[in-house]
Amino acid sequence: METKQILFELRNKHGLSQDELAEKVFVTRQAVSRWENGETIPATETLKLLSKLFNVSINTLLGSPHPLYCQCCGMPMDDSIIGKDKDGFLNEDYCKWCYADGTYTYDDMDELIDVCVPHMTKEGFSEEQARAYMKENLPRLDYWKHHDELSDKGKFDGFKQTLVDEINALGIEGMPKVTKLCALVGQYVNVEYPLPSGTKAKFLNDETTYLGTQVESEEEKGLCYGVVANVEFILVCTYREGGADPKLIVFRKR
Repeated sequence: METKQILFELRNKHGLSQDELAEKVFVTRQAVSRWENGETIPATETLKLLSKLFNVSINTLLGSPHPLYCQCCGMPMDDSIIGKDKDGFLNEDYCKWCYADGTYTYDDMDELIDVCVPHMTKEGFSEEQARAYMKENLPRLDYWKHHDELSDKGKFDGFKQTLVDEINALGIEGMPKVTKLCALVGQYVNVEYPLPSGTKAKFLNDETTYLGTQVESEEEKGLCYGVVANVEFILVCTYREGGADPKLIVFRKR
């Protein structure tokens, strides 16, 4: 699909007139009309504004001329899993798991490999093949090539350890000690929990990247504890195979 068609469809999907879209990205209605007629394409800075407004990548706005791959983990990306900078603009170099609100979530390559391998084994790789593939290919990606420049020198890892300590200090009966946290995207862990009132509620934002983990109960077979946390709160729940029967155990503001 060409840029002119993409912009026309996105504008209509969001219920905007040409005048309204022009106002939001600081151009004239005539400029919008020329885009949609295929006479011109938006300038780079305007493409950035359109990207943020419609929550799609510039790559998508330009008709997806090239595939996007996370430059930290190597995962193929579509618009739904692209990470964001602190100012809310999409960063087409990284996925939400590796980069959240301007923060790189992995400082240690071996830790990232440990997280990725179980997912790769579900796709037909043996664990040995998955590890070999990651060890060979991660160093070729931009993040790891420039790790010394991009690294925060362990600050984010220090924050993760603080969260681990706070989670373990809760002393939840039957829950093993948490040893590490990895990045979790809200849309994949944002389940509804039954409340005492009989209603159900969600506590997460689908678009936000959190830190969390899953640990198996020490006392009851088939029962898992799920942990999700960030700078604002700690959430602990239980559930069974496939996420069945979720129950909220703790929701504590930090």
